[in-house]
Amino acid sequence: MTGIGRVLVIVYAVMALAASGRSFVQIVRRFDEAPLAYTLSALAAAVYILATLALVLAGRRGWYTVAWVAILFELAGVLVVGLLSLTAPALFAHDSVWSYFGMGYLFVPLVLPFFGLWWLRTHRPAEGAA
Repeated sequence: MTGIGRVLVIVYAVMALAASGRSFVQIVRRFDEAPLAYTLSALAAAVYILATLALVLAGRRGWYTVAWVAILFELAGVLVVGLLSLTAPALFAHDSVWSYFGMGYLFVPLVLPFFGLWWLRTHRPAEGAA
């Protein structure tokens, strides 16, 4: 993996670390205050970890499919949670990674899956890849 693919993996890895750290602190310190938001942060962290791993291994057919599923799930998550955080703010006593379309992360969670899907579409694994 070179060029933009490497940058994409680095950004996914940074998001995985940021979301993991955030969700860990939120769950340990104040889970009872906003269990839905903090559980969604943990889910986002797990998705970013899986997407990072899948993008690194996307040259292999099975992992390529996992990358598609993880990034599509990420996109659906950020869109649904973003919309719900605007239309039903009572559900989110505190922000999650995907709240307000990732506003707390400078909207990177909203933009990142589009780049991930573009990269997957333009970098299919070679035929016969294991």
